[in-house]
Amino acid sequence: MELKEDPGPIDNYVLYDQDNHVSSAVWDGHERGVLRCHEHTSMLDQWKLTPKQIKLVEKAGFGYLRLLPAMSLDNALIAALVERWRRETNTFHLTVGELTITLEDVSLLLGLAIDGEPVIGPISAPSSVCEKLLGRVPEDLNGGMVKLTWLKEFFSECAEDAPLEETERCTRAYLLYLVGSTIFSTTTGNKVPVMYLSLFEDFDKAGKFAWGAGALAFLYRALGNASLKSQSTISGCLTLVQCWSYSRLNVGLPKFNQEPDTNCFPFVLKWRGKSGCRTKCNVVSYRKALDSLNPCDVSVNMVVYLMKWVDENGKSVNYCIYTQVQWLPYKDLDSTTIPEDTKASLILRASRTMLLCFDKAERHLPDRCLRQFGLHQTIPKHVERWERKSRIVDHGVDLMGKMDLALKEWSERWVHIVDGGDITDEGEYMQWYNKITRKYIGRVTSSLESEYQRTVTAMREIASIADIVSAEGLDSYNRELLDEVKNIVHKCLTEQFEEIPNDKVKKKGNRKRPKYGI
Repeated sequence: MELKEDPGPIDNYVLYDQDNHVSSAVWDGHERGVLRCHEHTSMLDQWKLTPKQIKLVEKAGFGYLRLLPAMSLDNALIAALVERWRRETNTFHLTVGELTITLEDVSLLLGLAIDGEPVIGPISAPSSVCEKLLGRVPEDLNGGMVKLTWLKEFFSECAEDAPLEETERCTRAYLLYLVGSTIFSTTTGNKVPVMYLSLFEDFDKAGKFAWGAGALAFLYRALGNASLKSQSTISGCLTLVQCWSYSRLNVGLPKFNQEPDTNCFPFVLKWRGKSGCRTKCNVVSYRKALDSLNPCDVSVNMVVYLMKWVDENGKSVNYCIYTQVQWLPYKDLDSTTIPEDTKASLILRASRTMLLCFDKAERHLPDRCLRQFGLHQTIPKHVERWERKSRIVDHGVDLMGKMDLALKEWSERWVHIVDGGDITDEGEYMQWYNKITRKYIGRVTSSLESEYQRTVTAMREIASIADIVSAEGLDSYNRELLDEVKNIVHKCLTEQFEEIPNDKVKKKGNRKRPKYGI
């Protein structure tokens, strides 16, 4: 039997872009499966920084970000969260209400500054910028982007007694690599726009930028793009998304052999390393866990959700996922580890403002998730439609002049700090919210179709994993095995499975190549 209730929204003046959202496709039977996640932290530890370089990195505002662990991404978890992201509000729409990744999360999880100058600067010819600030120019600068591998090849090792000019060039290359593999990672693979390099010309000035706000603007845009049903990839700081889920929802939480260290800053280091293993879930399982959340008090809500998994012996195993909403995840963490300048800027976590990252401007709307600040949730202000233009950043363009409104809002960030209402009963809010939100992502289907969908989703995830596994370092035999796995799974998806399993599988002559989103 299928769920007959209208998934919403009943009133679409908030979620006006529902037809283009991935949840519409999923409801109609078009399972997208896992997203291809672009983040490139695995090679960061191969950069050998001298003490002089480390001081320059710290001066530029990235002393904590350079400690970012190379985390194994849970593509299925990220895909399930993206299904709940709405670019109309820059929030996750869950059954409990709206939640989002705020400036507070960026500041405490990544240790990036959330106050300062907006991350925006001059757009010059990429070749001239590279020549001036790096001392060399790559052979290919297609689209104003440089390959991360090129940066690593020529700048990853700097002698301790190197001249100051060479030390600064190697450090700028590292910073460009760092932001290009983390907070500003792109869906192009291993490339980063050269435009960020100009911000590292002066290390003291670089340290005055609100890098955390820029990273959040970039991530909001990436989440919004990935939430469209036409997309199959996502970029931005996905380590932040994953650790945000660990901290606030406990969804997808790794099972550690010992309790993670909470005596560290930034707090993403709590999840450092691979000492634990993740619960084995696919997108559908995570979706059900997120759907199981219920409205709750500002304190804590615990829902025990029974899941099933088939182990390596083919035996069905029951286990519980604790989907717990932690409205205040940092409340009990050791505040003495937080730097004083970070504490002083945390009031901006509740600033209703505009976040900027060069040509990207995104709204920060804390009034939609007041419970994340220990306040009772009231009906938020209406969000005016913000036109996201895909601006082509040409050389010599003055972006400052093209983004006057966004810059003005950022300049007034200290003025527009939201506060909660005096209410203690949030029933009126939830009544309003249930009318404007999308209640469900997937249907409750018959067992046959459900099994089919789970099989298709699993195959897509296998294909995605196989595609991102590197053959580097493998001998010819194991490389052939990897290629065989890729060929088998792609052939299976292409020839055996239909894009939409209606009442039954279509005849062989009427098969369609599925869009399995990898």
